[in-house]
Amino acid sequence: MSLLRQVREQLLASDAEFRHLAEEHSSYEAQLEQLAKSPYLSAEDILLEANLKKKKLRVKDEMEKLVAQRTKTAPTH
Repeated sequence: MSLLRQVREQLLASDAEFRHLAEEHSSYEAQLEQLAKSPYLSAEDILLEANLKKKKLRVKDEMEKLVAQRTKTAPTH
């Protein structure tokens, strides 16, 4: 298992902020999947899709910052 994967799993298990971000990311992903199933998107749906993608990316960036911080402080074997 890679170090990054281990760090992510440790953060999911022990860090409430990371867990909250992961749940938010999953929620945005589920909403985007629902929109993708629609045969027609209204102008509002297209705006919603763009906003969800931005929010999902922001959350992923926050998660990656936490992973990077933990990776810097993780002891190497």
